[in-house]
Amino acid sequence: MKKTRTRSDIVDALSLRDLCRFCEADEAWVVELVDHGVLTPVGSQRTHWQFTGMNIVRAKKARRLNRDLGINTAGVALALELLEERDAMRRRLARFEAQS
Repeated sequence: MKKTRTRSDIVDALSLRDLCRFCEADEAWVVELVDHGVLTPVGSQRTHWQFTGMNIVRAKKARRLNRDLGINTAGVALALELLEERDAMRRRLARFEAQS
């Protein structure tokens, strides 16, 4: 039997503490990602930060790059930027090919 998803199963935002748990990372590492512009939390103070949507996805990708490949925070920022640029180019190419 297929499990149905209720609205309560969907996470809209994570606090700093929850994001750290989700990524299996310490708070200092997440703060570094914010300092490097990799993540953009909502909220003015660290204790009130909320991470939504793409920030959660980016944090998980950043953690994998850091953990699996040993890339430092600045390298993670660059790698994510290049990966996102590549994905945008692929989408653009697919739209172009669909028009032909």
